Amino acid sequence: MIVRFLTKRFIGDYEPNTGSLYSRLVHVEGDEVSIQIQDTPGCLQVKEDFVQVLDSFSRCVKWAEGFLLVYSITDYSSYQSIRPLYQHIRKVHPDSKIPIIIVGNKADLLHARQVQTNDAVQLANELGSLFLEISTSENYQGVCDVFQYLCKEVSKLHQTSSRDKRRSSIITRPKSPNMQDLKRRFKQALSPKVK
Repeated sequence: MIVRFLTKRFIGDYEPNTGSLYSRLVHVEGDEVSIQIQDTPGCLQVKEDFVQVLDSFSRCVKWAEGFLLVYSITDYSSYQSIRPLYQHIRKVHPDSKIPIIIVGNKADLLHARQVQTNDAVQLANELGSLFLEISTSENYQGVCDVFQYLCKEVSKLHQTSSRDKRRSSIITRPKSPNMQDLKRRFKQALSPKVK
C-alpha cells in the first residue's frame, strides 16, 4: 500500500521494509502537507521474538499521529491481529483521539476471501474506527483515498488542539473595577517616571 501510494506503481512481490520511514509532500484539501509514513513491524501473530516485535512497534506508535491497520481479506490471521494492534495503540495513547482506520486489502481476490466484509465492519464499529476495503493492485485511487482520509482526520485533530491551546492562552479581562484599578496602580509603580 505504501509503495502504491508513494509511486502509483503496484509491486506484486514486495518485501516489507519494516521500520523504513518515507517522507512526502501531499495535497490535502488544497493544502500541501508534509507527512511521514512508517512501514511498521505489524503482525502481532509473530510468535518468535514477540517481545522484540512489540517493542519495535511501540516505538513506532509513540510518535505517530494516525494509523492504518491493514489486513488481507485472504488471510484470516492478519485480520485477527487487528484487535490486538488497536488495543496496543490505545495503551500507548490513552485518552487519545488519534485516528485509526481499519483497511481490508486485496478486495480483488474475492475467490480467496477468508474475511467477510460484515465481520470487519462489525469489528470497526466495536473499536470505534472507520473501515475501508480496497484493492491495492487494481485501484490506485482507493489507496490514495485511504491516505487522504487519514491525513484529513489528523489535520482535524491538529486544528482542534490548536484552537484549544489558543482558548487556554487567552487571558480573560478582569471585570471588577477593583482589578482594573489594581492593574493601573501596578503599571504606575513599574513606570520609570515614578518620583
